[in-house]
Amino acid sequence: MTKKDSSSQTPAIQVMDRMFTLLNVLAAHQDPVSLKVISEQTGLHPSTAHRILNDLAIGRFVDRPEAGSYRLGMRLLELGNLVKARLDVRDAALGPMRELHKLTHQPVNLSVRQGDEIVYIERTYSERSGMQVVRAVGGRAPLHLTSVGKLFLAHDDPQRVRAYATRTGLAGHTRNSITDPALLERELARVRQTEIARDNEELELGVRCMAAGIHDDQGRLIAGLSISAPADRLEESWCERLRDTASAISTALGHHLP
Repeated sequence: MTKKDSSSQTPAIQVMDRMFTLLNVLAAHQDPVSLKVISEQTGLHPSTAHRILNDLAIGRFVDRPEAGSYRLGMRLLELGNLVKARLDVRDAALGPMRELHKLTHQPVNLSVRQGDEIVYIERTYSERSGMQVVRAVGGRAPLHLTSVGKLFLAHDDPQRVRAYATRTGLAGHTRNSITDPALLERELARVRQTEIARDNEELELGVRCMAAGIHDDQGRLIAGLSISAPADRLEESWCERLRDTASAISTALGHHLP
């Protein structure tokens, strides 16, 4: 039996198949498309197309510039930019990450923010590092418990930080976790001053981290570079090299220091 090419497969859920078809039709038109044209080009009954498009509009995947017409929504642009930033950052970061790992012999992690969490998208490490438990690539962790997460919170205004604290309750993982909003704000103030964030066994006992930010050509913080090490092996002398490595990655992405 021949394995079916994944590019020719269709979603198992019919409404998903119809949703993708609708988005593809909208993508083929630069201007807003009427419901009549959408129905004709997709073969869907107007009422079916209207119902699915309305649901997509709720999620901002589709816009309705005027009654009866539709176009692709800004949410797709936002998601596309996230993917673009992640891929570009990874390509730019791999070489410098390997060099930093050669110096420290400890895991070097690349992470991005997604909502109230950071997501690990790349890691350079070796068996000699002694780190047996490190978040896997694709793993997630709360912002306030991680060094990279604190970088992103430090770039938020106080109102957004308070909103984050309210949403998450600042739940802790270890006895060192920062669970008090006032303590978190003081920690973030230190991050803003030094441009280095730290995790002092707050996510996992026995593991400490330090992180520096990576910025794009618009000066936006898009990722964080961190060194993880057993608590008694993290060396302060790595701090400057970490900052320089993050800066070099930012420069490769078009960022220019003022």
